[in-house]
Amino acid sequence: MNKTEAVEKAKKVKFVILDIHGVLTDNTLYYTQNGVKSEGFSLHDRLGIKAFMDAGLGISFLTSKISRADEQMAKIYGITPDKLWGQSAKMAKVDEFEKETGLKDEDLCYVGDEMIDLAVMKRVGFSAAPADGSVEARGVADYVTAAGGGKGVVRELAQFILEAQGKWDRFVARINGGG
Repeated sequence: MNKTEAVEKAKKVKFVILDIHGVLTDNTLYYTQNGVKSEGFSLHDRLGIKAFMDAGLGISFLTSKISRADEQMAKIYGITPDKLWGQSAKMAKVDEFEKETGLKDEDLCYVGDEMIDLAVMKRVGFSAAPADGSVEARGVADYVTAAGGGKGVVRELAQFILEAQGKWDRFVARINGGG
């Protein structure tokens, strides 16, 4: 897909659904000697999520299973518990969400990195994948970020979508004490 087509699709986005592992993280798991698991998240993505919310776009996390680390990051990023979706049947969750909200496929953006994400990526109006996502995910994405998973994917995507919608400059002015 060329940039002009991606921009046109991005203009319609009203709600962004983010896979967690491989998008908000780099897919690396760390374990302490006591067996406690942890993951790394990017604070750049926190700014991207803030930008989406500030511009009036909805945000949710959708992953197979929500971990305690995911719950903590959702709190830090400002994602409410009702938008923290742990479900391996991702397409069913999108169906349910559209019924509840009245949003349509073309209103949704989905960001995924792996084969489990492909069906939703193909369905929504605008899809994105990180630079280090699977070949398959990058192949179906409308937009592939320069950033890899856990390295600012959402920050980069927020700028792309909000520039397409004419909302980015207002966000930048607001966080710098203007407008």
